Amino acid sequence: MTNLNDTGESVPAYHIDHTLYEGRPADTSGREEKEIRTYDLLDSLQVPYVRVDHDALPTIEACREVDQLLGTEICKNLFLRNAQKTDFYLLLMPGNKKFKTAVLSKQIGSARLSFGEAEFMESFLDITPGSVSVMGLMNDRENRVRLLIDKDILEGEYFACHPCINTSSLRFRTSDLMEKILPALGHPHTVVDLPYAE
Repeated sequence: MTNLNDTGESVPAYHIDHTLYEGRPADTSGREEKEIRTYDLLDSLQVPYVRVDHDALPTIEACREVDQLLGTEICKNLFLRNAQKTDFYLLLMPGNKKFKTAVLSKQIGSARLSFGEAEFMESFLDITPGSVSVMGLMNDRENRVRLLIDKDILEGEYFACHPCINTSSLRFRTSDLMEKILPALGHPHTVVDLPYAE
């Protein structure tokens, strides 16, 4: 069985476990260490969360299906850098907003932003493309990556992200992100205001 992506191309079928689990998997065998570290961190901070397991999601429709299960939208997570490859950023923004380089550059005082290469993502966040998540900041012990959060993300009751791998998705309270998780990670953040798509 195959599915079609947004451009009508055939993509492999995917599986989503339609069960909403409370907390970490009972059996962590076969799961990557960085995923387990995410659960360890959340548990140590006493952050309650729910989880959905799924294949890597090849289409926007598949992502929306997971969003519906979680009852909130997984935001866009963009890994960015400046032209000199000296400053790196993780931008969290709503999926229905358009990323405009010039608007963001002006707000953070960094010219000529572009997408960061996979090797920097893996080196700083221990994350591969497709799995970018705020939880990867726990692996950035030298604070090489500056966190940028669109203001509209902070207005939602819940926040959803991957646990450093793209075969599970988590949901927890936005207040827990701001009051427990980010302080524990030692990463200050900058709030930005990006325009909606026209």
